Amino acid sequence: MRSRWREIIGLVLPVACEGCGRPRTELCEACAAALTVGPSRARPTPEPAGLPVVHAAAPYENAVRAMLLAHKERGALGLAGALGGALAAAVRAGAGDEGDEGPLLLVPVPSARRATARRGHDPAHRIAASAAAGLRRGGTRARLLTALRQRRAVADQAGLGARARQANLAGALVVADGARRLLAVGRVVLVDDLLTTGSTLAEAARAVRAAGHVGGASAERLRAAVVAASPSAFEINRNGQMTSIVAGGEWVKGPGRRYA
Repeated sequence: MRSRWREIIGLVLPVACEGCGRPRTELCEACAAALTVGPSRARPTPEPAGLPVVHAAAPYENAVRAMLLAHKERGALGLAGALGGALAAAVRAGAGDEGDEGPLLLVPVPSARRATARRGHDPAHRIAASAAAGLRRGGTRARLLTALRQRRAVADQAGLGARARQANLAGALVVADGARRLLAVGRVVLVDDLLTTGSTLAEAARAVRAAGHVGGASAERLRAAVVAASPSAFEINRNGQMTSIVAGGEWVKGPGRRYA
């Protein structure tokens, strides 16, 4: 309901860029460009066991952080297109060539039921749907597959460290019975809006692998993609710039600021 009212209000009142506050536009060119710096691999430290290879479209800071929070917490649903485009780029970067292995199956990590009720929408699902549509428009066979569900309640992750998050999420996700056979028809890519400690994606990967050796869900082929990753997933190079930990697909971001 809150998201619906925001959309209605946006039709009659002046809007401002959700990334920087620039008036009369929901997303300015500069903030949109922040989502397109170039997808690269990201790794949290410490890296949780079972985390698949993850590609992110942008670091979670400044305008990107503001946009994700606006979409998730303030119901700025008009950002789903831009965020979905960024996620699609990360999916393409991690998936490689399609070959004869079937379509890409974008499997979003579900939000907690209480969070979805409070926000009035599921942010990761909405962005994933936009990404799947964008991939299809670009000629990539892709579909959204809502395969995961929560089988128990979890605590709010905010403020929890890496170990606490892993304990909070352990065994929390399961593949729905009706989705098991659907996982066999393509290559699975787990998708979410944000990577911080990696605990959520690691639990999602565990649930998919537990469903059986199906399609792209095998341990060595399972992939993940996110719109943004915490700067702590990146290192500072000798020139004082932030780059991807993994060689290749270098991602340079500004003069050196050391991240904990």
